[in-house]
Amino acid sequence: MKEDRLSPFRDAGTDRSTARDVPDTPQTRSPAYKLAFADEDFLCRDELRPVRLQLELLKPELMMAEQGIASTIVMFGGARIPEPSQKHTARTQTLADLSQYYDEAREFARLMTEKSKETGCRDNVIVTGGGPGVMEAGNRGAMDAGGCSIGLNIVLPHEQAPNLYVSPELSFNFHYFAIRKMHFLMRARAITVFPGGFGTLDEMFEALTLIQTGRMDRVPFLLFGRAFWEKVVNWEALADAGTISEQDLDLFRFVDTAQEAVDLIENWGPAPAREDIPGR
Repeated sequence: MKEDRLSPFRDAGTDRSTARDVPDTPQTRSPAYKLAFADEDFLCRDELRPVRLQLELLKPELMMAEQGIASTIVMFGGARIPEPSQKHTARTQTLADLSQYYDEAREFARLMTEKSKETGCRDNVIVTGGGPGVMEAGNRGAMDAGGCSIGLNIVLPHEQAPNLYVSPELSFNFHYFAIRKMHFLMRARAITVFPGGFGTLDEMFEALTLIQTGRMDRVPFLLFGRAFWEKVVNWEALADAGTISEQDLDLFRFVDTAQEAVDLIENWGPAPAREDIPGR
């Protein structure tokens, strides 16, 4: 955090340290005596949920601003997709076959990070969920290029840790899925979606909904693996049923290679947010 404070008031960090160096008495041992902002048990109370939501929004926002992050390239994708050299460990043959997208994700992240380095790693910074599979490939590709990348991890009931390719100073951890999703999209210049499961589908459809409803500007929205996505989602059936409009099918593009994705992003014309929803 920044040390150049402008306030003449004594800072909270100093008082937190001072409050630890007091006589050991029943009064100072009481939970009531702890400074509210330094009391973890107090901060975890149900009534403090609004404060925790605010803290999870603020901490990554401030730290990314201090690192100069201005725009990001979002990479969503499955945690279970192995790198090709490990595809023999895949649970299904389909997962083994999808390992090609680990390499495409890694190459895409490398190419975009080469461009990011031209801005001093301020623009087009790769951001992933920080975990294994496609997420690991994205952070790994950024490291291949000698650049930085962001990992937005979340605490899960089973063991979860950041992959080893996330830039340590940009490795964040979340309790709230909703705030994590906000940080994925707040600086997004492009969104890429690789094959994945429930989590990937959730992230993809939430981002598409924001763009469809005009709550977010249109950005390049690229689905890697046409065959996978057309098998998993019957896009045309949604349009035929009238539950989405034909124009909604233009909100995204299918790609199969890293270079194809980079070319589309570089040549994507700016488009403002929608002012109405076609078909309504």
